[in-house]
Amino acid sequence: MKFTIKAPATSANLGPGFDTLGLALDLWNETTITPAKEFSAQVSGEGAGRLASGKNNLIVRAAQRVAERVGKSLPPFHAECVNRIPLSSGMGSSSAAILTGLLAGNVLLENPFSREEVLNLACEMEGHPDNVAPAMMGGLVVSAMENGKVIARQISVGMNVHVTIVLPNFYLPTKQARAALPKKVSMRNAIHNISRTALVIEAFRNGDLDLLGKVMSDKLHQPYRLKLISGAASAMEAAKEAGASAVALSGAGPSVIAFSMGEAGIGESMKRAYEAAGVEARIFRLGVASRGAELEKRE
Repeated sequence: MKFTIKAPATSANLGPGFDTLGLALDLWNETTITPAKEFSAQVSGEGAGRLASGKNNLIVRAAQRVAERVGKSLPPFHAECVNRIPLSSGMGSSSAAILTGLLAGNVLLENPFSREEVLNLACEMEGHPDNVAPAMMGGLVVSAMENGKVIARQISVGMNVHVTIVLPNFYLPTKQARAALPKKVSMRNAIHNISRTALVIEAFRNGDLDLLGKVMSDKLHQPYRLKLISGAASAMEAAKEAGASAVALSGAGPSVIAFSMGEAGIGESMKRAYEAAGVEARIFRLGVASRGAELEKRE
């Protein structure tokens, strides 16, 4: 049996929704799984020459997690990966790989797990649901953990919003981004984020870009992470000056995500701001992906 799995990029946090909100984006990794004598992976596109090609590949390791849980032996396979999601970008590349591997392992072992159970396995591997949940479900997703299980709900997005992401050539390890966060936060800052997270959801649901621009601000993570990323604060300001309605770090960074009704030079403005700080950058012009990871069998 031969099959292909598509998994979308995602952007987590969306300003105040720290470790809670995530949005699926119309940028997809495609992986074709075929039977083989041993586990192997071949990557073209993003990550080519950098990602493991054997049993240590993240897709293979995720598939093995399924086998471990059901106590079965996983048949070896070859993964042919066409990657469009950049690595270490704040665009959910690891979540896409984890979901791809889990879905592949599930199919190869005759589907012992539901999609909800696959999502829980993905959260275990990733450590938090804010990227894997929208990658699995599509659209805007609100998620929480309760007794080790994920609670996630998709929120319909009531607008045809334009998404611009500018990714600087700047490596920010997730560990470093997490370590920069304070151990304690003030009640005032907690209230700031809780109230605005609810309003970010309402803005997406109702297609209200004006509201989104007013409430997509954060006091729990962005002020600390922006100091680590050369040019990011300037890029956010440049996006607003160019007409973006709302701007935020994409996940932990280093990329910046901007929302608008039309691109109108927003990406170029952010790119110039990064370059003024001595950092090259790439522009991604995207839409929201209304669906999540998909599997297509090819007999």
